Amino acid sequence: MHGWTGKVLIVDLSNGTHMVQRPEKTLYETCIGGRGLAGHYFFDRAGLAFDDPDMPLLFFTGPLTGTSSPAPGRMTVMSRSPLTGTVCDASVGGRLGTRIKRAGWDGIIITGRAPSWCALEVRDDVVRIVDAEALRGAKTSEIAFGGDTSTAVIGPAAENGVRFAGIVVDGHYCAGRGGLGMVMAAKRLKYLSVTGSGSVSVFDRDEIARAREEIDRLVAASPALRGELGIGEFGTGALYDLMHARRMMPTDNFRRTRFSAAGDMNAYRYRTRYDTSKTGCAGCAILCKKSSERGIIPEFETMSHFSALILNEDIDAIMEANRICNETGMDTISAASTIACWQEIEGTRLSPPEMLALLEDIAFSRNLGSELKHGSRRYSVAKGQPETSMSVKGLELPAYDPRGAYGMALAYTTSTRGGCHLRGYPVAHEILRKPVATDRFSFEGKARIVKIAEDMNAAVDSLTACKFLFFAASLEEFSRALNGATGVRTSAQDLLRAGERIYYRERVMNSRNGFSSAEDDLPGRFFLEPGTGGDGIDIRPIDRAVFLRARADYYRIRGLDPDGMPLPQKCSELGI
Repeated sequence: MHGWTGKVLIVDLSNGTHMVQRPEKTLYETCIGGRGLAGHYFFDRAGLAFDDPDMPLLFFTGPLTGTSSPAPGRMTVMSRSPLTGTVCDASVGGRLGTRIKRAGWDGIIITGRAPSWCALEVRDDVVRIVDAEALRGAKTSEIAFGGDTSTAVIGPAAENGVRFAGIVVDGHYCAGRGGLGMVMAAKRLKYLSVTGSGSVSVFDRDEIARAREEIDRLVAASPALRGELGIGEFGTGALYDLMHARRMMPTDNFRRTRFSAAGDMNAYRYRTRYDTSKTGCAGCAILCKKSSERGIIPEFETMSHFSALILNEDIDAIMEANRICNETGMDTISAASTIACWQEIEGTRLSPPEMLALLEDIAFSRNLGSELKHGSRRYSVAKGQPETSMSVKGLELPAYDPRGAYGMALAYTTSTRGGCHLRGYPVAHEILRKPVATDRFSFEGKARIVKIAEDMNAAVDSLTACKFLFFAASLEEFSRALNGATGVRTSAQDLLRAGERIYYRERVMNSRNGFSSAEDDLPGRFFLEPGTGGDGIDIRPIDRAVFLRARADYYRIRGLDPDGMPLPQKCSELGI
């Protein structure tokens, strides 16, 4: 095979055994890899509890991973979310995906529960389960191999039952959303390490090179990616000023949409204060990650939520909050959102030292942290104020206020993993105007746009590729890269159709677990309260009747019934 290795490693931690599976080539062609192939293996077990020993934790690469295609370093981690109960996957960067491929594997499926804390070490085709009891409680930075070995590690937060604990890859790339780290902890698996000494066989290197040249040219011409104020220069923090200017920066637990201190806390301030340098995933030319001698620079979501959302004006405290979350293994979006929820309920505002101390308490399940570790939805319900949890399906919303981008409002609700901006990412056209600008204060046409974007991103996560590149390139260019990698002639429309199948299958899995239109909804605040207008911009409450019509349009276009449930005929049409 080309592009794919043709092998999947299956490990059972309960009995300490492993086996090799060789999927049929038709399965690869149907599911592509990454999120699609992981979803195939997850499908029949999606109804299990996250801590059931039979619940799989899946690490899957794609056919472009480890090749000379642009940004080929990403991979997918998937299981069922302890935070939301939905299907949960994360596209994560670093070098782990490349090393899994070079070790000869398309994916690693981990089941069972070890009798005591252990680690899984993979060196090419040699698989070892080793004792890790001595590492119990270790922070993520304390488990590092260096050299040609990559790691996926959980920190103390996962061990202590934090439902938004993540899996930290290669030190600071986080499979963060939904609590995948807690799934790993339920298996008593402290880390996965992979060393690969092989290479990835491709069908036609010249075709990949031509596709890469075309994609690189499009990326170079993109102001959002390679411009002087773009993501390549300032990282994802480049979005901070945009959200502030558009008056859609979530502030004070989404009660406002403008933060007066934003001008002193943007990406430029991080660059000048910390003298940042570039880093990024294997094989990437954009290098959106920023670091300094003081540590890793926060991503946009972390910058925004640990400043505006919790009303913190101390930039050094944001750096420290980011470090604590990385070291203990917590998702920054959910951590900050849960603190914001608590502040609203209590009618208080934490000082920077108090906020940092509370973060530590959450990670180690101490004092108030033992309540907040379950996320904002569970905490707010327990306090009788569920309206203070700014979440969809229990997943806390990221740093884009939906009153300022109606496509984003719809995409939050239809996302299969909950309040997620990356399923459809309407910010691309509503704010960045890519590929074309749309009216951000209108639902007109947004149902179809969101559906197509969800399908496209499902394909992107299956290839696996970097979503940032799609600010400039399209599935047309990446289908050529896939053709060069695998030799399987695939068009952009073929990829979009595969993405539709992958996304619909996730809707099927969620429906089996009780999710319907009742969960495809926004917190009431966005329909009742305005944002912070000014400068000629009026941030009004979303008209609920218009929103519901847009959601109904989405259900019809997606092929769901009026309650958002999958239809048998659509499943048959898609081969599910």
